[in-house]
Amino acid sequence: MYYIGVKRIEAEPMTLGMYNDHKGWTIPEDEDPAKEGYLVTYSDTYSSWSPKEVFDDAYLAIGGDGTKITQDTVNEFMGILVASQIDDKTTLVTAETITGFRQHEVSSCVDPKNYDAEIGKNICEKRIQGTVWKCLGFVLQWANYGLKK
Repeated sequence: MYYIGVKRIEAEPMTLGMYNDHKGWTIPEDEDPAKEGYLVTYSDTYSSWSPKEVFDDAYLAIGGDGTKITQDTVNEFMGILVASQIDDKTTLVTAETITGFRQHEVSSCVDPKNYDAEIGKNICEKRIQGTVWKCLGFVLQWANYGLKK
């Protein structure tokens, strides 16, 4: 199964030789101590094995072969939707995504006699889905191909 995620890290430029000194290791003879890199500090404790809770908090399953976002992934990410009528012809929908980010959309008709809350909610929900598709696609592109500098 494939997953995507985003992490904020702290990094300090450090050569491979400096890193080995930092760890108290002897650099192998076939390694270049001048090789440039970074000492990376994660906001959480790094381990090559990740506990389920840590993993589940950091990554979103995207399923399939890892090359696309699916409707199920978008639906899961959207989280909780709350719709409310804010006047006689306007619907406001707020999605609180599973990251805690809130996305708001508004739909309004011209004549209050034509107002239908369900239609307004559906319009807003589709717009929110479009935003989520775009954002998750951005993250997947970055995850699959890295930064092109």
